[in-house]
Amino acid sequence: MGDPVADVGQAVPAELSSFVGRRRELARAAALLATERLVTLTGPAGVGKTRLAVRAVRTVTGADGLDTVWVDVSTLPGFRRVVLEHRLLHGLAGREVLLVLDGCEQLGEAAAPVVENLLRWLPRVRVLVTSQRRLALPGEAELAVPPLSYPPAPPDPVAPLPVDRIAGFAAVRLYEDRARGADPFFELTDRNAAAVAALCRALDGIPGALELAAGRAHQYAPLQALQRLAAEPLSFLAGGAGRATLVDAERSLRLSSPTERLLWERLSVFAGSFDTAAVAEVCGFGELTPDTAARALARLAPALLADGEHPGRYRLPLSVRVYAARRLAHRPGGDGHTAALRHHGHWRGLAREAAGLWREGAQTQARELALRELPDLRAAMNPLSAAGPGAALEIAVDLWFLWSACGLAAEGRRHLERALALHPAPRPARALWLAAWLVAGSGEADTSDPLLVEAWSTAVQEGEDACLAYLAHVRATVALWEERYEDAAAEYAEALELLPAECRFGPGRQVLRAGRTLALAHTGPTPPEEKEEAAEAEAEATPARGADAWARSWERYARAVAESRAGRPVRARTELLRALETQLVLDDRLGQSFSAELLAELEAARGHYERAALLLGAARRTRPAVACAPRALGILRDRMHPQALRDAYAQGARTALRALLPEL
Repeated sequence: MGDPVADVGQAVPAELSSFVGRRRELARAAALLATERLVTLTGPAGVGKTRLAVRAVRTVTGADGLDTVWVDVSTLPGFRRVVLEHRLLHGLAGREVLLVLDGCEQLGEAAAPVVENLLRWLPRVRVLVTSQRRLALPGEAELAVPPLSYPPAPPDPVAPLPVDRIAGFAAVRLYEDRARGADPFFELTDRNAAAVAALCRALDGIPGALELAAGRAHQYAPLQALQRLAAEPLSFLAGGAGRATLVDAERSLRLSSPTERLLWERLSVFAGSFDTAAVAEVCGFGELTPDTAARALARLAPALLADGEHPGRYRLPLSVRVYAARRLAHRPGGDGHTAALRHHGHWRGLAREAAGLWREGAQTQARELALRELPDLRAAMNPLSAAGPGAALEIAVDLWFLWSACGLAAEGRRHLERALALHPAPRPARALWLAAWLVAGSGEADTSDPLLVEAWSTAVQEGEDACLAYLAHVRATVALWEERYEDAAAEYAEALELLPAECRFGPGRQVLRAGRTLALAHTGPTPPEEKEEAAEAEAEATPARGADAWARSWERYARAVAESRAGRPVRARTELLRALETQLVLDDRLGQSFSAELLAELEAARGHYERAALLLGAARRTRPAVACAPRALGILRDRMHPQALRDAYAQGARTALRALLPEL
């Protein structure tokens, strides 16, 4: 046969003998090899196809003694590939063997005919293929090789994180193993665990990329590697020991047809996962029509990262994305600029869709949609992109609910402040209102004052009555937190008077009414007209009309305050638990904070002091600094030993609020 064909034990490099996190795929591959004549392992470059093939072959041949012939197609010179089919047909005639064609995408369009002929003329041969493409032959059994499992994104890569939260993920285990090989003193600790988790996510859990990063552990600590990767991805991915991931990316594009190569480049504008419809809309222009883009995506799909949570969606591996983005930036004819504008337009429409779902009462769906598309929404909110700061602010305002009601206030504030800083005067009133609301909600009431003044002036000039109403709502909310209840009630009344009957953005009338109910609950008995309006609001919130669950959670909190002040703690507790149920589902952290504090007050009144302290500790993380100290804290200081109070409070701060609410 000659040197193009070698025994598997001679052809596989020694470093491939280590195997992490592939038990399920190994069992599946071995089962397919035992029953099928053609098995194709597909996946992007560096994902571990060869590694899995080695283990699968050893498993199968160790069980039945089958001979194996391994061909590493990527190492064969061009002239050898031309004669490969002929030499295999003659060399394997009459033999019962398992033939492995590793890196079969190197054969290009000839791959499928070569394998088809081998199967036809060598009836006793089984074929295992590793490739970035399907062969699309009859009887082909495809096994997509996924990346290694990696941890959720840490809140802060710099902050300490318990090692046991990430140690079970295969990507972390591989990184740790390879890092110790490069630096014998490397140790995974609470101090670097968050950076390791973030690095494994940034590298998509792809073994080849993880090994490259871990191989530099003697040069860069995990946080330094993460920072280098963010600042200079091309440089970071181009070097290191072994096969560089950037080389893999270059090869992926080089082996593609011109149409596929153009799609690779345009796909680089996506920051997250995408489906066929998004690709057709964003990438389907000029010489690449929407239909052509969709068909090319189907061919490229095996070389992409599948979104495990959303079937039919894919992501570009980081190495391919940064390389393709560089090519797109240098493509003549403004192709990159056009793709960026189309990308922004697509996600501008998606932000509007999510906002519409929120208004219609489908708030869980709105939140899920926005969170699923958040990587690309973030990219579209970049004020330095082709669309500019004004377009970035439009998306940020459409997503007001994600920042205000779904636990992402700090991120929303960053997007708004960055775009507002680059926007020429006059700056849009709606963006200024939202920035003021988020700043005030973070406890910086004084910092929000200039924004409120500028927003009010601009809203008057633009005739934005809804914006004027929401500015009054911000002032009222700050007054409420500062226990200026009469001022708050007056501001809420003004907001309700100014708000148009049909408002297409912002929190809406129900939230404003809930705020006024809350302010009035602190000033005395609820007036009859307030009770009538509350009944009207409840009637408006029937499922047939599309219930505003978030607004109703604030209404329930307001009623809980009124019931508590009226001496009806059982009713207050019932309303609070119903409010918290919604607040936890939507991740409304501000609502959770105030509801938990009132629940702590009710628990303290019942003599359940430790439970009350736990609840206050859990609420501490999200309560605005401008808010006055919760009443329950005063009760607990009188009833508990100072050390016992501190211990329970600290324990609550380390505990998720839901864990303290077994009733839900």
